[in-house]
Amino acid sequence: MSIPTKRACDACHRRKVRCNSRQPCGNCSQAGLSCTYDAIPQKKGPKGSRAKVISELRETQKQSDLAHMMQDGKQGFVSPPTSPTYARTSGLLTRDLIESCTDFFFSHMYPTMPVLHKEQVRHMVGEMAHCVESYCLIASMTAFMLIQPGIVLKGTPPLSEGGGSVTNPKVGAALMDEAIRVRKGYDYVETPTVNTVITSFFLFGSCFGLNKHNTAWFHLREATALTQLLGMQDENTYIFDNVIETSRKRRLFWLLFVTERHVSTVDIVHAWRPSLLDKLQAYALQKHRPLTLHATIGLPTVDQDSSNSIAGFIHLVNLYRPFDDTFIGLWNKSRTDCDGFRLAQLQQQLTEALPAFLNTTESQAADLRTSQQWLRTMVWQLSIANGFLSSTSPNSSMTFRFPIEIAKDLVSVTGQFSKQSMEIHGIGLIEKIFDVACTLIDVMSCVPIESRKFEPGPQEYLNQLLTLISTLRGGESRYLPLVMAKIRDTLPAIGTALPQQLIMKTTNTGVEKFKQESASSSASSSPYSTPPFMHYYPLA
Repeated sequence: MSIPTKRACDACHRRKVRCNSRQPCGNCSQAGLSCTYDAIPQKKGPKGSRAKVISELRETQKQSDLAHMMQDGKQGFVSPPTSPTYARTSGLLTRDLIESCTDFFFSHMYPTMPVLHKEQVRHMVGEMAHCVESYCLIASMTAFMLIQPGIVLKGTPPLSEGGGSVTNPKVGAALMDEAIRVRKGYDYVETPTVNTVITSFFLFGSCFGLNKHNTAWFHLREATALTQLLGMQDENTYIFDNVIETSRKRRLFWLLFVTERHVSTVDIVHAWRPSLLDKLQAYALQKHRPLTLHATIGLPTVDQDSSNSIAGFIHLVNLYRPFDDTFIGLWNKSRTDCDGFRLAQLQQQLTEALPAFLNTTESQAADLRTSQQWLRTMVWQLSIANGFLSSTSPNSSMTFRFPIEIAKDLVSVTGQFSKQSMEIHGIGLIEKIFDVACTLIDVMSCVPIESRKFEPGPQEYLNQLLTLISTLRGGESRYLPLVMAKIRDTLPAIGTALPQQLIMKTTNTGVEKFKQESASSSASSSPYSTPPFMHYYPLA
């Protein structure tokens, strides 16, 4: 809304810049300043440094805003005067909430996402009252912490309807919406910063955790586009930065590099069908989502991080680095020049990618080991889709039984990790375990299984994977019913051999109903008859 008498706002008048006399004006919105028209017009004074004036204005407004913090012991943050459309929600982002989420991030999430520094976060929290960008970053970070990893809050969270220190995805969703809305109050696209990119990444993670995959992809693509606007894909960009900032920017680039490849692949397999053939047909229907970031800059070095956690991050980058435009193009069916020798090489690279002993945190190791087995599964699926597998191949990774070996390895490594170290990674890690389990089911439905005494087999590996999915937060409600339905439709004969507690969790009336459904399905189809995809890729 325009001011009736056209004149410069207080901040523009103090800075001596042209004002468009709106509320807020364009200059204040871009600089994150309060836009007021309270000062009485006076004669022009001596000219001074505009940068110094902005600093003085921010400091003055900071002291003023701190004096008007909310009561009720919450110490929430209020917004500077601005358009009601972009005004901040009072009491939503409290100091206790920020403290809990910040502590959790640096204790558990930092090794996987080493893109923030503690002092930097403290500084942003201190300037949130007058800096929109800082407010949006902190809001998006807390949203991600609440939605994704399963943090336990101190006290009662905002908007909580009941007592208790529990994770509240409702608050996380509200904070995510808050960050998106308030962020529209300034032009972050025209003047992006590294913090702008990090905000978009946290919004992606929040949407992904809420199963809003289209919106998640939008914010991930926004983050990679802003990365390119900042020139972070160009090695020359890092020449003049200080060591700390250079390392942070490199980590952010490679974090987005890995995330983009994971999402470009996992989106295709998100909706599983009863049979592998259905899945192979399904990904021709998916949108082709090309990569935007490529391995054009050097990796961050271990000596640039005092926490010694960067080594695990570099291992993660190296796991995903071989998955380039060629692989994603083949995966999305936009390319047809698939090479079996290249896929066999890729399997060998993945097998040798991680050392036997990982000098990382437990949560990093859980992510690395699970991602390794999931990527081996994805390459195997591409191999079968292009007819490169054979039951007589000397290379086990190019045989139909290879998913059994993958499942065995995954069961072995996940048994070493605590539940918390895996739940920190949210549904992304559960999806990987889910994909491995579903692929194992497909193989069990068509490949003759040799029974060996005193040795676990595919059935035991499947039971352990299902048990793991059911115990991880979000797995029982979202993924266990899907995989149990797949067993009922694809491999009904093994229904009664599953752990009874899993059957109880996925049926309304318990074991008997699942047994009846399995028996009914068995009567109409044989689980070991030639499945659909075998007609196209015979065992030879």
